[in-house]
Amino acid sequence: MHKLGRGHRDKLQQFMTITGASEKVAHQTLKASDWNLEGAFDVFYSLPQVKNFTDSRHLEELFNRYKDPYSDMILVDGITLLCNDLQVDPQDIVTLVVSWHMKAATMCEFSKQEFLGGLQALGIDSLEKFRERIPFLRSELKDEQINKCAFVAEMIFASCHCPEKFFEIYNFAFGWAKEKGQKSLALDTAIGMWQLLFAEKQWPLVDHWCQFLQARHNKAISRDTWSQLLEFARTVGPTLSDYDAEGAWPYLIDEFVEYLNENGIIENGQLNDLSHRR
Repeated sequence: MHKLGRGHRDKLQQFMTITGASEKVAHQTLKASDWNLEGAFDVFYSLPQVKNFTDSRHLEELFNRYKDPYSDMILVDGITLLCNDLQVDPQDIVTLVVSWHMKAATMCEFSKQEFLGGLQALGIDSLEKFRERIPFLRSELKDEQINKCAFVAEMIFASCHCPEKFFEIYNFAFGWAKEKGQKSLALDTAIGMWQLLFAEKQWPLVDHWCQFLQARHNKAISRDTWSQLLEFARTVGPTLSDYDAEGAWPYLIDEFVEYLNENGIIENGQLNDLSHRR
């Protein structure tokens, strides 16, 4: 550490304190990340080889703080208290990322196994560590950071697969948000989730899509439609110049394209942002 400048020494110490990594791993990760602390955290916590050691007694204490008094679950009141402790709005999309890490089966519920397993995987055994992880958890929705993570991790460990996490979180959200026992996602819930998720990806057509559904569809959303919409948003530009009418899109997406054209939202190959007609 004595060979590093003060700024780099401070980052190295901060990285070691938060992650519990050895000085060697911390130095390698920070150096390969161009000494970008947030990027280095992203790499470290994405590596399957990294083991995050936690105190099981502290994990139990955390769970007991939030668990429902009448069941071995964390329910709405407990999650609200947790969000208050983390200084996070319960409607913040980062709560979805937390639930994804915990492999939660249902929105607004954590089983003991989900809660303890998720925190252990993240190396969290205190509220302080949980708060420190929030920026990292939020960054997992950013594809460009994930791609950099895969590149840097390969340089350091030569064997790291870092998937496109937004894609995984998006698909997880469907099962997480739907009602128990239902195959489809209630329309209002789906619209709320799309507005949250696509606010991160800044898909220009998300508001038009939600208006279209309320005006023309007004039914629950199938898993196929949910999955295909992300593919549509990723591969078809907002002016529809590369839309293939012969492609294997669900009928609802084809109807959406017709809606955009019929209502003048797409005119002369351009997106008319002033048009919000139903």
